[in-house]
Amino acid sequence: QVQLVESGGGLVQAGGSLRLSCAASVSGSIFNINRMAWYRQAPGKQRDLVAATTRGGSDNYADSVKGRFTISRDNAKKTIYLQMNRLKPEDTAVYYCNAGAASNSVGHYWGQGTQVTVSS
Repeated sequence: QVQLVESGGGLVQAGGSLRLSCAASVSGSIFNINRMAWYRQAPGKQRDLVAATTRGGSDNYADSVKGRFTISRDNAKKTIYLQMNRLKPEDTAVYYCNAGAASNSVGHYWGQGTQVTVSS
């Protein structure tokens, strides 16, 4: 069983920055998580990939956040981060952490989500 706990969301003005964290805890199983990622879902829209990172160091980003967001991971802490700079109102959404064993697909585990609101 893997639990993901996000933190760091909040309200920020356009142009500002936020840093999200997602900590993974494991009970009763080997921690075989390879890919960890951030997704976001705005009201009335589907949940979309924001950024993903693999244990091998391969990262990818949605086109809308390239150059503004940076994903990073601390394997020892089983934690990933999303540094979000130059935030825009359209970045407003609930951000979800995701983790799984496969390197190129959505993982089985989801966090509870953290709200990010960017005011104009």
